[in-house]
Amino acid sequence: MTKTDLLNTAILAGAFLLLFGFAEILYHYFKAKVEITRKIVHFGTGILTLLFPLMLDDHWLVLLLCGSFAVILIISIRYNFLKSVNAIDRESVGSIAYPVSVYGCYLAFNYFDHQYAYFYIPILILAICDPVAALAGKKWPLGKYKIGNSSKTLMGSGMFFLSAFIVIVVLSLMEHNMTRIVMRGLIIALFSTVSEAVSGRGYDNITIPVSVLASLIVIDQLT
Repeated sequence: MTKTDLLNTAILAGAFLLLFGFAEILYHYFKAKVEITRKIVHFGTGILTLLFPLMLDDHWLVLLLCGSFAVILIISIRYNFLKSVNAIDRESVGSIAYPVSVYGCYLAFNYFDHQYAYFYIPILILAICDPVAALAGKKWPLGKYKIGNSSKTLMGSGMFFLSAFIVIVVLSLMEHNMTRIVMRGLIIALFSTVSEAVSGRGYDNITIPVSVLASLIVIDQLT
């Protein structure tokens, strides 16, 4: 563990704190709705974590960052602060599940010989497609359906599938095998869409990356 590693960890920690601070300012001073500030934090966290494979070589530092923010979020729920994330009228473990998933994806990235796809695809689908689905489902609540205790819309699920497919195709373009790219995109988009649809209470922040990683592993084994 070098001084550069520690400096990068401190820089990333500061960036996350700035993101949470920005969301708090939007919520308290500009009266932004909590669903908007939560999505900003969700998306911003995903984008910042894309720097982990580039800036951090030690998974213990990733665990330190993820664990620290998980603890902060647990305390914020207990003592009722960080309202830009927590002031929702439903029970959700999403904010706590998010850092758990990030660390899990980093472990997968390490285990599979630093193949960036094992980190960037699940993280970007979580960061981009989940908010896209939620916002689309609220704006155009077409085709409402229920799976267990989870209420979803066909519009939201459709937008999740479409955005996930686009993310995978864009990240895979360097392979120059369009048939494989399209098939991988369709398979991963389908399974991640299903995992999002059946997951409630914020557990999709875990089930989405898990479904993406499982799909990647199976596809790589079969092709």
